[in-house]
Amino acid sequence: MSDSYPEALKNLIASFSRLPGIGPKTAQRLSFFLIKSSPDEVEGLINSLAEVKQKIHFCSRCGFYAENELCSICQDSTRESTIICVVERPQDVLSIEKTGYRGLYHVLQGVLSPLSGVGPEDLTINQLMKRIVTEKFKEVILATNPSLDGEATAYFIARKLRSFSTRVTIIARGLPLGGDMEFADEITLTQAFEGRRDIHLDT
Repeated sequence: MSDSYPEALKNLIASFSRLPGIGPKTAQRLSFFLIKSSPDEVEGLINSLAEVKQKIHFCSRCGFYAENELCSICQDSTRESTIICVVERPQDVLSIEKTGYRGLYHVLQGVLSPLSGVGPEDLTINQLMKRIVTEKFKEVILATNPSLDGEATAYFIARKLRSFSTRVTIIARGLPLGGDMEFADEITLTQAFEGRRDIHLDT
């Protein structure tokens, strides 16, 4: 960043740079774009940011994004209520929706990662277990990302479900190891769902 930039511009560039996936050059381009934008456009962006921060939270049932206590998916009575798909993050829900899946979801809000100090108590695994008891699902689909932590999380949950009669499946691995569901194409994800298999654990 140039030292000759005005302080306000440097602060804006620094703020954009802290966003995920935004490097210094992209942060500068966004800042320059806002400078050239009309006051109404900038005001609209400010209002949208404030509104999202004020109104959007996690659904009390599944953990997806919501404006009310329950998200639009949990409120939809036409969804298949006997199947639940377990994902890592809210954005994974949006990816899976493109496949035509019509069941319910549960968002873990992360994955188990001992090296990062993330244990079961840091995720919504206990809430998932309570839902399985009370909502009596016929199938639990584990759709974590194909990373080492994602795989470990899926099998950790599968082991906790061994005492239930619920069918536990895991999506087929069409994604490469370390891939991210958020960036997978619709065909790959659809094939992964269609090819899901039962998890068989060693006793």
